[in-house]
Amino acid sequence: MAASRKKVILRRLDNSHLPGYLPANGLLTQDVPPKLDLLDLTGRILPLPVAEVKLISYVRDFNLDDSINPERLTRTTFLSRPRAEGLWVRITFPGGDQMEGLAPLDNALLDALTHDSGLFLTPPDDRTNTHRVFVPRSAIASFQVLAVITTPSRTVKPAKPVAPQPLLFP
Repeated sequence: MAASRKKVILRRLDNSHLPGYLPANGLLTQDVPPKLDLLDLTGRILPLPVAEVKLISYVRDFNLDDSINPERLTRTTFLSRPRAEGLWVRITFPGGDQMEGLAPLDNALLDALTHDSGLFLTPPDDRTNTHRVFVPRSAIASFQVLAVITTPSRTVKPAKPVAPQPLLFP
């Protein structure tokens, strides 16, 4: 296993899940239709069509003893305005489920949309098992931007007027 592969739990549209390993980015093959090469826990590579994938959760632990929610995503919406910087978005899946998250406000957003045909999000509760989520474009039924979260810019105070220099020789 390469060091660049990360622990993931892949959630399908039928809500079944598969634990395994995927690269941090560059997930999709160049096949038509695109596929994911998931390295499962037995060491086999499973080619999965992206059209069957609902979301991919990058996790700290697999939690295989929990067959219902191994990702441990306790909250899928923010309770209040997020504190971190990013694009606060709400995604609706084809089944009607909704999820909110923060998308990056830099070139990583465009890279994910163009190269990986999807969106990387930071989930609302960063203390859970899931620290990052990838949602493929085919799994997004609706997409809503709720806010752009940035750090407050500091106001520049106007310079105080300087008193003119007194004349030395009147």
